[in-house]
Amino acid sequence: MTNVSIIVLDFGSQYTQLIARRLREDKIYCEILPYHTSMTSMKDIKAKKPKGIIFSGGPSSVYNKDAYEVDQAIYSMGIPILGICYGMQRIAVDFGGSVIRSSHHEYGKAELKIETDSPLLADCDNERIVWMSHSDKVDTLPKGFSPIATSANSPFAIIAHEEKSIYAMQFHPEVQHSEEGYLMLRNFAKNICGVTEKWKMEHFLKQQIESIRKRVGNGKVLCGLSGGVDSSVVAAMLYEAIGDQLIPVFVDNGLLRKGEREQVEEVFKINLKTPLITVDAVDSFLGKLKGVVDPEQKRKIIGHTFIEEFEKEAKKHDGIKFLAQGTLYPDVIESISVNGPSEVIKSHHNVGGLPDWMDFELIEPLRELFKDEVRKIGLELGLPADMINRHPFPGPGLAIRIMGDVNTPDLTLLREADVILLDELKASGYYAKTWQAFAVLLNVKSVGVMGDNRTYDNTVCIRVVEAVDGMTATFAHLPHDLLERISRRIINEVDGINRVVYDISSKPPATIEWE
Repeated sequence: MTNVSIIVLDFGSQYTQLIARRLREDKIYCEILPYHTSMTSMKDIKAKKPKGIIFSGGPSSVYNKDAYEVDQAIYSMGIPILGICYGMQRIAVDFGGSVIRSSHHEYGKAELKIETDSPLLADCDNERIVWMSHSDKVDTLPKGFSPIATSANSPFAIIAHEEKSIYAMQFHPEVQHSEEGYLMLRNFAKNICGVTEKWKMEHFLKQQIESIRKRVGNGKVLCGLSGGVDSSVVAAMLYEAIGDQLIPVFVDNGLLRKGEREQVEEVFKINLKTPLITVDAVDSFLGKLKGVVDPEQKRKIIGHTFIEEFEKEAKKHDGIKFLAQGTLYPDVIESISVNGPSEVIKSHHNVGGLPDWMDFELIEPLRELFKDEVRKIGLELGLPADMINRHPFPGPGLAIRIMGDVNTPDLTLLREADVILLDELKASGYYAKTWQAFAVLLNVKSVGVMGDNRTYDNTVCIRVVEAVDGMTATFAHLPHDLLERISRRIINEVDGINRVVYDISSKPPATIEWE
């Protein structure tokens, strides 16, 4: 068992995985466990020999009857603890303090003022903007705790029991909006917990390859490829681990971007030098999606159909025991509460395990990684940079970029608009500067004038966002002349579109994809 530098106990915050991400950026190895792990197996936590523990935020209130709790023995381990938001309130109550409903809720930016020197705040400026998201607050401090930072509505923005090395903060240091929040997490891990070990992605890659070899043995692995970064990296990792025991299958579901199938086939023949099996399942997917408008139903249909197509292919080969997928952390977070009581945002076609009728075991070697970490793994494996740096593309493909019924004419329309958008972004240099860009067919028609004729055609929405990991994102501030050029080309070159709009929503509250 690998020793863990920091354990993060998840109380259901949508930002929990960002805590792990910030620590990994500093090459600090950490693991996320559900808060109730400590209720059932303190032995497991102790076996990992952590140097510190972080309590995440969460949607619950500590004064509720069913409030999330931890085994009090966790406070007797003798290692530093940091509580964030709900984690702070949990600590306050557990040590005899009180928490009340705040009369002034804090959502968004707040100015943090440092009142007392502390190793947690080493090298931090005295006044910094942080990100608050709470409706409860600590009213009475427990004995031995004192405030070390405040905000306008939080006299106890950060509290500390220096003797016990227990710290807690009302805001979220893990989000990008909190200035120097990353520094506070680093200070906790290195200055307070004494973490000195450096964890690197090559270590993760080596461990995963060894784990795959051990688990697979002499069996064969069916790997579903989409042509995107995630599945490509999974395939390369598996090929490195088990060679010809890998059976890579690319399913053309009819929901791909223009020229995608040809690009995928070329990349895998040249770079992986492994035989790629292409399955033409366009009619199957589009037939099952006909008339379906609910986005969750679309995702589930696509997920089930992928599995069915893989099973058909698997029956053509002997000895297949495993199915590999490119599932990532953000997919898991938004789909199901795997590590804690997080609220479901939307399901992902490749999350949630396999149907009962399938005999495969699931292999998901990237399940604990963020997109940028996956890209680092891909470069370690020798995949070409232009392939690794492609924008994310959702598993359900263009089906979730068409509002309403998915059909061939609308797919053709959307593909043409999407190609123009990506071409213009690449030509201007903004493709490499942004996280994700795509067009959405709104299935909203409006009146227009083209030449001397009245038109009543489709509206396309352009979505371009900037992000680091996809957990949070802001819309890209593209130059107006670039937006104008994109709009002009789409309207002039794609018959059936007469209006282009630009999405200026950020995540949260919106998601990156529309469905």
